[in-house]
Amino acid sequence: MPVFMTSVFSAIIIFITIFTMIKVLSIANKRKEISMAKYRVYAASFIVAGIIIASMLPFGYQKIYEVIL
Repeated sequence: MPVFMTSVFSAIIIFITIFTMIKVLSIANKRKEISMAKYRVYAASFIVAGIIIASMLPFGYQKIYEVIL
């Protein structure tokens, strides 16, 4: 149960960070500081990286809890 709760809260923090970065990218796109192609590539890479990290969290936390406990 502690691994699940830790993973969920960490995933929430990761997704909040991703959505904030996408907001920053959309502001930069509106100001014409980046192109639409860069916006799409960066947004997609943030989302994919966040999903990969969030999916690997339970395994990492499980190993940490095994070492500690």
